[in-house]
Amino acid sequence: MITRNAVCAAVLLLCQPQAAFAVDAPQDRAPLTRAEKDLAFRLHATLAPYFQPDGPGAAVIVVKDGKTVLRTAYGMADTTKGVRMAPEMALRIGSMTKQFTATAILLLADEGKLSVQDEITRYLPDYPTQGKKITIEHLLTHTSGIVSYTGKPGFSQRAPQDTTVAALIDSFKNDPMQFEPGSSWRYNNSGYYLLGAIIEKVSGQPYHQFLEQRIFVPLGMAHTAYEGYERSKWPSAAGHSPADKGFGPARQLGKNQSYAAGELVSTVDDLAKWDAAVGSKLLKPATWQRAFTSYRLTDGKDSNYGYGWELSLVQGEAAIGHSGSTRGFRSYGLRIPGKGVYVAVLTNSDAGTVVPDVVTRRATAVAIGKPFPEFREVALDAAALDAVAGAYTFGKDTPRVFRRDGEYLSLQRPGRGPLVLKAMSPDTFFVPDTVDWFVFQRDAAGKATGVTYHQDGRALAHVRSGEAPPPRVVAKITDAAFDAHLGRYEIQPGMVLEVQRDGSRYFVQPSGQRRREIFPLSEFRFFARDVDAEISFEDKNMVFKQGSRSHTGRRI
Repeated sequence: MITRNAVCAAVLLLCQPQAAFAVDAPQDRAPLTRAEKDLAFRLHATLAPYFQPDGPGAAVIVVKDGKTVLRTAYGMADTTKGVRMAPEMALRIGSMTKQFTATAILLLADEGKLSVQDEITRYLPDYPTQGKKITIEHLLTHTSGIVSYTGKPGFSQRAPQDTTVAALIDSFKNDPMQFEPGSSWRYNNSGYYLLGAIIEKVSGQPYHQFLEQRIFVPLGMAHTAYEGYERSKWPSAAGHSPADKGFGPARQLGKNQSYAAGELVSTVDDLAKWDAAVGSKLLKPATWQRAFTSYRLTDGKDSNYGYGWELSLVQGEAAIGHSGSTRGFRSYGLRIPGKGVYVAVLTNSDAGTVVPDVVTRRATAVAIGKPFPEFREVALDAAALDAVAGAYTFGKDTPRVFRRDGEYLSLQRPGRGPLVLKAMSPDTFFVPDTVDWFVFQRDAAGKATGVTYHQDGRALAHVRSGEAPPPRVVAKITDAAFDAHLGRYEIQPGMVLEVQRDGSRYFVQPSGQRRREIFPLSEFRFFARDVDAEISFEDKNMVFKQGSRSHTGRRI
């Protein structure tokens, strides 16, 4: 299924052949073959519709079998100054930094200066582990149980301030542990922050200097650095954050707020050099293999995360990569070792409709010859949504429950918030901001009997096992009735929910988080579609319910 945007992009490219096939790359690179030019065209047609010419953009590189087949840029590097994005520009890469931090740790391990099985108190003797055995491996794999400092109340307000490594560690080190080390996986920036401190302690060098001397310079990554320690002047893209109208300058981020968890800048050219070295240079082969191996939790389940690398599938092919998100920027780098493909997408906005994960996965699927179907939304009436609503079970798993939610179909996942699905047809629905989709099966009478979940090249068949709960029907209320609830409500110390109205749309914004749209069940009860939450107003208080938990907040 081809979207109108994709067709328009293809027509535009046909009218401007140089835009379609002018692949920016070093002059000493061998010319593209006809097949590679065709691939570059298809990649460009896939990527171009995601970016507006006058909006924040992206630098992109696609490498196949060691050869750059696409190196280009989209949109603007600075919307305020009118500077266009160029593929050579440097951008913040956010949590893609973690693969470099992990490699630095493994360099020291290969030299016998530490072991990933060492307890962190061997190098950070004053760190309070609360009687738990926390190893370097736990930090590498997000299984330490330490609280992630970026998820703490008030982080958004503190983020613009410069800090020191010691001061930031002090801000979370005494917080209660979230779980027994090794027993669960929870993404954790504190763990990688501590890894940076360990690198400094063991090497005797500042984190930025160790990475520069041991990774960036040896690999010829001339424009990759810890932000503020760049080795030469080089054009860079400005970051963007949402504003009242479109995008404005990025929200400020203080020095050392991200550190070894996400404070590097790089270019797509440098990342291609990095990919060429991954698995073959710097570390022992066995060490690389260990980095790409999923950490197994104490209950035997795989975490699907190695040492600084996310492990997944793209259309059934094993994929290794990492996303990044920091103030003003989002990124994704993905490699398919079995197909010799590497794709990096660096964007200069921290929100909006462009999701680097989706863009990168779609480009990667094209590069390996297994493109995803295009997702084009259509409107369905209530009867069509009710026809597929129900509970569906995969094997012995807890049922997935689909219910009508206003004009959409929502999916309730076990132990997680709901997902709002978008319809492509009466039987096919996709998950927004992903490359996943569902296809319902029907019997001869037209009744839905099952659903197949298409994820990462896998087709997971679910059998209908029950009926859906009653649909949630959005009530009609006046804006004046909603305005009676506008204001700020303190749910707990440091956590405030602000109720907002934007035209005739209603929102609640938790402190330090993005705002979420809420929908009325009555003048006093509201629900969110993308989280399992309900809000009600009683007197001048707010009652916030999420799952089995309930909190009452006073108006302030």
